[in-house]
Amino acid sequence: MTDAPWTGDACSLVDAFRSGDRTPVEELEATLAAIEASDLNAFAFVDAEAARRGARSADLTKPFGGVPTGIKELEPVTGWPYTEASNVFKDRIATRTSHHIERLLARGGVVPVGSTTASEFGGLNVSVSKRNGVTHNPWRHGRTVGGSSSGSSAAVAGGIVSLATGGDGGGSIRIPAGYTGLLGMKGTFGRIPRSPHAYMRPNTVVVGNVARSVRDAARYFDVCAGPHPADPGSLPEGGPWEAALGTHDLRGRRVVVVPALGGATLDPGMEDHLRARASELIDATGMVQVDLRVEPPNLALQWMMGNLATLMAELGDRWPRDAYELTDEVTFGLRLSETFYNLHTAAAAEQLRIQANEVMATTFETVDFVIAATNPGPAFAADAVTSTPQSGLADWAMTSKVAAWAFRGAMVGTRMANAIAPKLPPAVLAAASKRFPDLVNMGALTIIANIYGNPAVSIPAGTIDGLPVGMQVLARHHADALLFDVALAAERHRPWPMVAHAFQPPRSTSNSADRRASASS
Repeated sequence: MTDAPWTGDACSLVDAFRSGDRTPVEELEATLAAIEASDLNAFAFVDAEAARRGARSADLTKPFGGVPTGIKELEPVTGWPYTEASNVFKDRIATRTSHHIERLLARGGVVPVGSTTASEFGGLNVSVSKRNGVTHNPWRHGRTVGGSSSGSSAAVAGGIVSLATGGDGGGSIRIPAGYTGLLGMKGTFGRIPRSPHAYMRPNTVVVGNVARSVRDAARYFDVCAGPHPADPGSLPEGGPWEAALGTHDLRGRRVVVVPALGGATLDPGMEDHLRARASELIDATGMVQVDLRVEPPNLALQWMMGNLATLMAELGDRWPRDAYELTDEVTFGLRLSETFYNLHTAAAAEQLRIQANEVMATTFETVDFVIAATNPGPAFAADAVTSTPQSGLADWAMTSKVAAWAFRGAMVGTRMANAIAPKLPPAVLAAASKRFPDLVNMGALTIIANIYGNPAVSIPAGTIDGLPVGMQVLARHHADALLFDVALAAERHRPWPMVAHAFQPPRSTSNSADRRASASS
């Protein structure tokens, strides 16, 4: 009887099922026990009985047949709670399943275990919400997992499940993957359908998974990618993905290294570490490093404000009636957007987006890849809302009821001024971005690939102070398969541990994938 979950990748678990070394029922019971014993707070909901039924009837001929899988709680699954990590929807039950998850179930054959924690509505790149509390990093308890795919990353890196879903609207797959030593692939926009009933604006969100290995991520694309008539932005198949791994010659491919892409401020030592890892990869593959200025504008603040329009639509008449139920940072963002987002702000944001698109298009006319950091540094405190220790405006506005009322009063005054001077908001936002860098630094490294829509992957790149850091590689539109091979080259050159060093399974196993899981990074 298996008493600890599998610590290799999902593909090797499928092989173990098929060879008879393990059974889906044994694996599921080990997974459920691990969830119960874990202090990571990775799961918001567990459907044990349905999972047991699924394990007993698992079809092992399917790509992920029998694999216990976590579903990010922002994805609807019929009959499960559909809170989107918010107390506002604490009683809502999903009446439909997203097409992405339908494919994972029907084509992939996974055994869904339950919902993994996320930041509220996916609005923050941290692992804390008013509804779920704090999700912890398995590499070091008390450190963040990042977000918004927090619980998925904690569960996969923490040795609970070998497969979990994610979503990335500004870095929400890559950021937690970087903080937990996982592979986080964000495909070209539209690679996996987001239907049904997905908001179209701001055309930046993709869905996918966090993975222990490159082949897990590629197989996931084989299962879930491809067009769907309900998603007009979905792309043709583009695969096969797993079978194509290792078929692209990287020698001579041109690459530029821009550690602080998007104007982010990196932690001390992060740039040197990133450049060293990038140089190793470039030398190992025969790629050619070139010098090129890549300076897209930072759109984080404007993107956040425009994106909150979809949240306002979802909340409906619950806003501002139920504002007290929301995480403070979400309330702060909504009030900020109500005040500053108008036609002139939208126009300024569109101009910045065009500028960003032109910068990236020019870049990919010259190089095949851009290498950057995934995050400013290793994981910070788990209960923090930004990576900046003193985050300025946002922290001040939420320090006390007095400060909150003062902030609301200032917003009212600003709205009155907007009526007289409608061009004021863009100027104020530009000044605020410089004065309070915390508003734009979180996600600054990752958001450009969402704005431009090109594929980007976070690859484990060793550790700093014992905590993982990610190396992000960006490629031109539709070059997902080529990007997989860059990740594969990195995986072969410097294999990474598949689960966190801090995770100690009750009993070691003898399979090679498990031995690799304990290898040093």
